[in-house]
Amino acid sequence: MNKIEESIVIDDKKLTLQFGKLAQAVDSSVYATLGDTAVLVTVAVGEENPNLDYFPLSVEYAEKLYAGGIIKGSRWVKREGRPSDEAVLTGRLIDRSIRPLFPKNYKNQVQVVITLLSVDSENSPEILSAIAVSAALHVSSVPWEGPISTMRVGYVKSSTENGDGGLILNPTDLEQQHSILDLVVSSTEEKVLMIEAESQMVSEDIIKEGIEMAKQENKKIVDFIKTLREKIGREKQVVKESETYDEIVSLIKKEYKDLIEKAIAQSARTAGSDSVLLNEIIDDLYTKLDEKYDKKEISAALTTYNYAFIKSDILENKKRPDGRAVDEVRELYVETSLLPRTHGSALFQRGQTQVLSTVTLGSSTLEQTIEGPEGTETKRYIHHYSDGPYSYGTVGRMMSPSRRAIGHGALAEKAIEPVLPSLEEFPYAMRVVSEILAENGSSSMGSVCGSSLALMDAGVLIKEAVAGVAMGIVTKSDSEYVVLTDIVGLEDFAGEMDFKIAGTKTGITAIQLDVKNRGLTKDMIEKIFTQGNVARLHILEAMHKVIDRPRGDVSPFAPKVVILTPPEDKIGEIIGPGGKNIKRIIAQTQTEINITDDGKVSISGVDRKMVDIAVDLVANVYRQVQIGEEFEGEVKRILQFGAFVEFLPGKEGLVHVSKMGSGFVKDPHDVVQIGDRVRVKVDQVDSMGRINLMMIPKQSE
Repeated sequence: MNKIEESIVIDDKKLTLQFGKLAQAVDSSVYATLGDTAVLVTVAVGEENPNLDYFPLSVEYAEKLYAGGIIKGSRWVKREGRPSDEAVLTGRLIDRSIRPLFPKNYKNQVQVVITLLSVDSENSPEILSAIAVSAALHVSSVPWEGPISTMRVGYVKSSTENGDGGLILNPTDLEQQHSILDLVVSSTEEKVLMIEAESQMVSEDIIKEGIEMAKQENKKIVDFIKTLREKIGREKQVVKESETYDEIVSLIKKEYKDLIEKAIAQSARTAGSDSVLLNEIIDDLYTKLDEKYDKKEISAALTTYNYAFIKSDILENKKRPDGRAVDEVRELYVETSLLPRTHGSALFQRGQTQVLSTVTLGSSTLEQTIEGPEGTETKRYIHHYSDGPYSYGTVGRMMSPSRRAIGHGALAEKAIEPVLPSLEEFPYAMRVVSEILAENGSSSMGSVCGSSLALMDAGVLIKEAVAGVAMGIVTKSDSEYVVLTDIVGLEDFAGEMDFKIAGTKTGITAIQLDVKNRGLTKDMIEKIFTQGNVARLHILEAMHKVIDRPRGDVSPFAPKVVILTPPEDKIGEIIGPGGKNIKRIIAQTQTEINITDDGKVSISGVDRKMVDIAVDLVANVYRQVQIGEEFEGEVKRILQFGAFVEFLPGKEGLVHVSKMGSGFVKDPHDVVQIGDRVRVKVDQVDSMGRINLMMIPKQSE
């Protein structure tokens, strides 16, 4: 490949793509920069594997800590380990953007590797990576119907009446911190292929406007990438025509149509229930066709026929496999407080998809620390998605979380985060686990609903309940199509889209779109949002009938957490010499006490009375005492002129001999000994903050 370097301006920022200089062994490579953020993208192509019935594409995003000038914090391991969740999610985002444009019958192994080489904490590596991947694929020999482009859009609320907010194209990291929308859109010149969004209950209208803004900018970049292929593009591989198996399909239509309709209806109601019947049909076809075709070919023809039948029935008759109307949500079942000792739990079932969500609360010191090229960050809300083989009605190995499970957990986390209370309102770390008990369509949106219910059951002060629904589509053309509400697994496989929308009754909190066709038009997206909003409100209504607000208090099995913010100059007094004071309070109350770098004191424990005592003991160290207040203290030192009494943790006052009793006291030892517990009252606080006490005689108590 010839060496070439070309640039384009994206919203006043220079994007540069350099081809042919680095990684010359692969089919194509590109070194891309945006500001001081840089990535290397390589596209390697392997041989075709005729035994595969899918396209073996892999997209790997390799984060390198050196990109941000960071050495791994672990004392023992300095090399980057398994990909972080953030790296997996970036790889999935790019995969979902490019996969629809490969020929359906292309079976060569293709591996796309994105290596993050430099990051400037201003320009987004994932947007740069997605554009660079599109360019690398377009100039490669791989058959791909691109190019595409990917763009981020933010939205800042107006801070004045006249308005200085609005949509922001390609926001910097700093601008994104002030944005209530994080919208990423991949598109061709005309159609949308992928959407990923998190928003703080933003309206559908604003999001649709953001999608159009991203499409317009993407069109400029698509045109730019097209010019690059004219200069350095490789000759594209020729893809052989798909097998049609006309003889098999003809026999299926003639003799098995009714049986297949029965199998499809079974599968729509219970995922996998059609397998026995379909295997019988395959065996029968194998015999009747005199073993002319192998069973793999017969199975492929049968699947093609089934999917075509499902699409045709929906398009022509508006008839779905399970008999529902195209805009109908499956039957819902909601229950809370299932588990006796968890801090919160809920069961959410939509049709055959069943999700059990549990909540665990802990001290804010249990936040998750995430180490990446752009530094270290913490998360106090963590959502994990777990789906064992049994959820599909099958057997299999119990593995670590798949890329899909990581993605579904992250989507549910995005959907819930905008409604969470602040640390000041609710000083807890929160972990939600969604156990997928049965799966037949949109378990990720089921986990959003279940998690929202479980959080309310746990007494977490979320602003509003959140629900999610997966929308599908089948198309005959850009103008002839049917949008499906709450798709089942069979409709996902046979259809052309999985458009997941989560939100409250106020607005959208998260979106994730994947397509299997060549993209969605503006009118399609308009219809999807309108129909999806009706479905979301219907689901929220069902959830509200069971629980419509957070419980009044957290579970008695959850720790009580209190956050104190003492004056900075009092932290030392709270800790005490060598940690003496804080260790004594911890031992006395059996609580956990932590002091953060920003000077906040976190006190937590399961015994709420002990937590309250610990709070008082810590607060007493720095609170301003008032003249006339009475305390019980311990005599710590005795001098000739009086005794020093510790009346609050780490805080001592002087009892002069003249204040030790009603009569004359010559020697303080005649009245008190070190270690005595005495009752004292604040008599004076001088200009330097020193406290003088007077002893309260025992007979007057």
